[in-house]
Amino acid sequence: MSSGANSFTPALGHAALTPLYDSTIALLTREQRWRGALLRQISPRARDVIVDVGCGTGALALMIKQTAPDATVIGLDPDAGVLARAAKRAQRAGLAIEFQQGFARETDRFADRGVTKVVSSLVFHQVPMDEKRAALAAMRALLQPDGEAHIADYGLQRTPLMRILFGQVQMLDGKTNTTPNAEGILPRLMAEAGFADVSEAEVIATPTGSISLYRANGARS
Repeated sequence: MSSGANSFTPALGHAALTPLYDSTIALLTREQRWRGALLRQISPRARDVIVDVGCGTGALALMIKQTAPDATVIGLDPDAGVLARAAKRAQRAGLAIEFQQGFARETDRFADRGVTKVVSSLVFHQVPMDEKRAALAAMRALLQPDGEAHIADYGLQRTPLMRILFGQVQMLDGKTNTTPNAEGILPRLMAEAGFADVSEAEVIATPTGSISLYRANGARS
């Protein structure tokens, strides 16, 4: 995801490691556990139009489409390499998912699509503070008034053990961008962007630190 206005941090922090991304995430993040919990939280339905921001190799987008085949699922990511992998995975699975290259702050391109849910997983810990704010503002502006946001990412690292384990992520993605996440900043940034009813729905311990599931509504009540 983005590390500046026109650049991004590749999967696992380095483009050379992209082929190892899926297996590494599965091994080191308890992927089935947190992705399953996130999917249940999203609760995709047939009439949903869902944008997966920073979709990477398409793991979440495929799960959503498999759960709700009649939903419209759009994946957005700045990395052409991971998008190619995502498209191949969807094709092999026989799933019609739309993938587009672009940054999270560019979700306004979907403004006329009637987006009901925006989702994101393991993206925000990689991006600098200005991009975190820009991405969340764009996601909030994209949603229908009754829309929903669902984010899974490294959040507040509450214990010494989780902080030590999260150090592995910081070695790959750098401390500058990741530290605010580890200090629990995402809910505050979501509220500042205009999301309503922001909550941390679940915290899942993993071998690389704790992953938090956040949810919010699209408009303040």
